Amino acid sequence: MKKMKYFALFIGVLLITLSGCKSNEVSNIKLAEVTRSLFYTPQYVAIEKGFFADEGLDVELQTTWGGDKTMTALLSDNADIALVGSETSIYVHGQDSKDYAINFAQLTQTDGTFLVAKEADPEFTWDKVRDSTFLGQRKGGMPQMVGEYVLKQHDIDPQADLNLLQNIDFANIPGAFVSGDSQYVQLFEPTASIFEKEGKGHIVASFGEESGHVPYTVFMTKQSYIDKNEAEVKKFTKAIYEAQQWVQENSAEDIAEVIHPFFEDTDVDIIAASIERYKNQDSFATDPILGEEEWDNLKDIMDEAGELPEDVPYEDLVNTKYAEEVSK
Repeated sequence: MKKMKYFALFIGVLLITLSGCKSNEVSNIKLAEVTRSLFYTPQYVAIEKGFFADEGLDVELQTTWGGDKTMTALLSDNADIALVGSETSIYVHGQDSKDYAINFAQLTQTDGTFLVAKEADPEFTWDKVRDSTFLGQRKGGMPQMVGEYVLKQHDIDPQADLNLLQNIDFANIPGAFVSGDSQYVQLFEPTASIFEKEGKGHIVASFGEESGHVPYTVFMTKQSYIDKNEAEVKKFTKAIYEAQQWVQENSAEDIAEVIHPFFEDTDVDIIAASIERYKNQDSFATDPILGEEEWDNLKDIMDEAGELPEDVPYEDLVNTKYAEEVSK
């Protein structure tokens, strides 16, 4: 009888041990970001503050440098999840892909670029851009489409009223502005703030403030990945939501200290100034829910730029199930 009791106790301990091991299992996720940018601050916070780890996720971050390369990584299974402009999911859908890229968690909700001028101009008005040489972003990408949309809102035709340059690779745009004859350029942070500090340029306007809310950068994955890894997708979304809330509740200086390892070549004060700019214009989404009004705004911007291949319904490419669950 005593042996049976010991055996039962042994089995109980074993089951508890196995249960504990199962709960501590770690899921690996390959995450591809379209570029390395302070615009993605909450993502780096989720990594550095351990929000992913708390959910049992080991996130391997890779920078794929460009929307096309990022989507190629996702579609070829070299990445499980991609952080990229939501317009790319529409482009893929328009190519009759059978395994759509689904937008499931929004990270940023405005454009992240600023209009930088060669000369300081405290009295800047958008009409001053007319007839200038303007160094723009890649055709078909969100920065360029939003830039053109904003210019048109100010009655400036980018093709007719500007000397618009679009032949420079993303990584080389800052250098081309400094060494070239362009009077204006569209730049992300921290480059815009660095240029101001070094006297190479001056921020005169924000495209994010001008264009309104739009699902600018979103976490997306293939429908097949969601079908097989629903628990991981929800955990990932929860970690992002926690990071978004942390960014909302903490100072730019504290945030800058946390994410500095991702931007070791940039001074902490520049990082903080850039984050403060983004916070002030509500660029960082405070929850991962991508709303239908934002989706429609995205399609309007793409349509205005002549880049909307088809009118894709919101419910076809957006899944807010996990974002809504973790945000409650």
